[in-house]
Amino acid sequence: MDFLRQPWHWSIAGVLIGLTVPLLYLIGNKPFGISSSFRHLCAACLPKTPFFDYDWKKETWNLFFVFGILLGGLLAATLLANPEPVKLATSTHDQLAKLGVSQFGQLEPTDIFSFSGLLTAKGFILIVVGGFLVGFGTRYAGGCTSGHSITGISNFQISSVVATMCFMAGGFFVTWLILPLIFKL
Repeated sequence: MDFLRQPWHWSIAGVLIGLTVPLLYLIGNKPFGISSSFRHLCAACLPKTPFFDYDWKKETWNLFFVFGILLGGLLAATLLANPEPVKLATSTHDQLAKLGVSQFGQLEPTDIFSFSGLLTAKGFILIVVGGFLVGFGTRYAGGCTSGHSITGISNFQISSVVATMCFMAGGFFVTWLILPLIFKL
């Protein structure tokens, strides 16, 4: 059991996620992606609008897939949790300290990603505005990073290569140029 509680090398998770793509295609000719499940959930629960007016029941497998991800994460966090705090690289810790981040939970900076942090301008921009931009970008790009970067590229879709390049460029831009400005608030 100790083997499961220790952090695994990133390549193991990468291979396992990568193997999910052909497995889903072999089992039911289904693409791997998460953002579509939110659309299916909205179609099931919200009043019908043109965007949500389709037979979401044909995509029920996707909702079970996401439920399995959530359940697996919950089980891993409770039964297989490592009591040791996550070790951030010294360079990462130093960079965050330069930005004014000083309090850490297991991984996240709790002075930002907490309820009290949400009530600050920094926290509101990072959580609420950032969440809106991620949702908008996912819809605008026609999928999320997992769908484009894992499934789309493995299917040789040029649009997914372009979307992934834009996701990466946007991430670098925000990390190096915008985030320091937000942390000065």
